[in-house]
Amino acid sequence: MATPPAPGPGLPGAFSGPPGQAGREVNTASLCRIGQETVQDIVSRTMEIFQLLRNMQLPNGVSYHVATHQDRQGKLQEHLRQLSVLFRKLRLVYDKCNENCAGLDPVSMEQLIPYVEDESTKHEDHSLANQLRLASEERREIVEVNKKLKQKNQHLKQIMDQLRNLIWDINAMLAMRN
Repeated sequence: MATPPAPGPGLPGAFSGPPGQAGREVNTASLCRIGQETVQDIVSRTMEIFQLLRNMQLPNGVSYHVATHQDRQGKLQEHLRQLSVLFRKLRLVYDKCNENCAGLDPVSMEQLIPYVEDESTKHEDHSLANQLRLASEERREIVEVNKKLKQKNQHLKQIMDQLRNLIWDINAMLAMRN
C-alpha cells in the first residue's frame, strides 16, 4: 500500500496522526478511521456554526455593538474555513480509500457471512417451522378462548345488573308496603 499524499497547500495536517506516521504505510482501515474522525469533526464544527448563528443578533433596527458583531463574524468565518479544510481532508481520504479498493473484486454481503448447510440444519429448520406453526395455532386458539371469555363476562355483567335492578325494585316495594 502506498503512503497517504502529503498535505497540499491550504490543507495543514490533512493526515494528522502520531509523529513518524508519514513514512509508514497507511492501510484502508486506518484511512476509514481517519475519515470517521473527520466526519465527527465536521458535525461538531457544523453544530458550533449553528450555535454561533443562533446567538448572532439580526440587524433589525436594534442598536448592536460593532465590536461584538465583528468578533462573532470573525469566529464564524474561521469555523467556515476550518469546515472547508475538513471537507477537503475528507475528500482526500475518500479518494485514497477508493484508490486502495479499486483492485478488489466486489463481494456480495451473503458471501461474507460464514454459513455451512448440512442435513442437521435442514432438519432443525423443519422442526423450527413446525414449532412456529404450532405456536401460531396455539396463539390463535388462545385469542379465540379470550374472545369467548370476554363475551361470557359481558353476559354475566348484564345478568348481575338485571339482578341488582330486581333487588332494588323488591326493596323499594317492601319499603313502600311498610
